[in-house]
Amino acid sequence: MLVVMSDTPVKQQNTAAFYGQAVASFAVAMAATAIGIFRLDADAWVRSFLAIAVLYLVTSAFTLAKVIRDRQEAGQIVSRVDQARLEKLLAEHDPFEKI
Repeated sequence: MLVVMSDTPVKQQNTAAFYGQAVASFAVAMAATAIGIFRLDADAWVRSFLAIAVLYLVTSAFTLAKVIRDRQEAGQIVSRVDQARLEKLLAEHDPFEKI
């Protein structure tokens, strides 16, 4: 009997502390940027432009992170399908079978 060990990676979960730190860090960064733009010694249209630019940068960063994550997950799915096919072939193969 052939036993095939699977090297399927375990999906890693973020801890609650890591999630909380990421949310807090994002909130502090956005608040500091907003305060800096608000207190900037410039006309209102300049501050408005900077605020819109920051919001655009943040949404672009979220989109980029999602695209990178999706591409990585798609690669893992293809790898798992290929690995399952190989495991099936190895399980069905009988090295002592006479041809």
